[in-house]
Amino acid sequence: MFNLAVETTGRVGGIALGRDDDIVAAAAFNTAFNHAVELLPTVDGLCRAHGCEPSALSELYVSGGPGSFTGLRIGITLARTLAWSMGVRVVRVATLDAVAQNALDANPPPLNLGVVLDAKRKSVFAAAYRLIGNRYFSTAPAAECDPVTFLDCLPKPAAVTGEGVPFIAEALTRVMGGPPSPDPGGLFVLPESLFRARAEVVYRLGRERAAAGDFDDPAQLIPIYVRRPEAEEVWDRRHRSPDTR
Repeated sequence: MFNLAVETTGRVGGIALGRDDDIVAAAAFNTAFNHAVELLPTVDGLCRAHGCEPSALSELYVSGGPGSFTGLRIGITLARTLAWSMGVRVVRVATLDAVAQNALDANPPPLNLGVVLDAKRKSVFAAAYRLIGNRYFSTAPAAECDPVTFLDCLPKPAAVTGEGVPFIAEALTRVMGGPPSPDPGGLFVLPESLFRARAEVVYRLGRERAAAGDFDDPAQLIPIYVRRPEAEEVWDRRHRSPDTR
């Protein structure tokens, strides 16, 4: 039996195919924010290349957010569809957790870590992590926050990573009193190659929960939005009763 991991929350999506704890193959999408077009053909191509029939899929690990609202829905919809139509068991993996584990590839891995994703509105989706053994664990739930406040609260020294980093350059400069640098006593930014969530890491984290029998109920499977999608907020404003305005 095969297992599949899906990451569609960031700029460049991807999938990973594996058996038990071993990843057989992985593929990233060719273009940014084109997940709806590329997801199914990429899954089909990777499965065909490795002799995986649809009926052979046993588990699916999906990157569940926060992240691109459209991308989140694409990944979650695929997970729910396969669960209901084929009985595939599903694990939702927090996207910030997946990004955090990339820091294990830094040399050396930082003890304290901040992961940031762009939330628009001059804010970030962020979470703080600490290295314990060979794994990063969050020290507080993911939240939408002001980047300066988040960076101020990180225990120092700390590394910062995630696709939100390019959007918080001003905040980094303000907190550090200058451009971020590899100063062991302050904040520093990890290499850009470690910014995005990767399907291979989603696979590893999802597999850990699956091996322990910890699966998500497809009927209750929803994205980790952190805040409501902007489209819903706009709809509410336009359709709000005059008595509640």
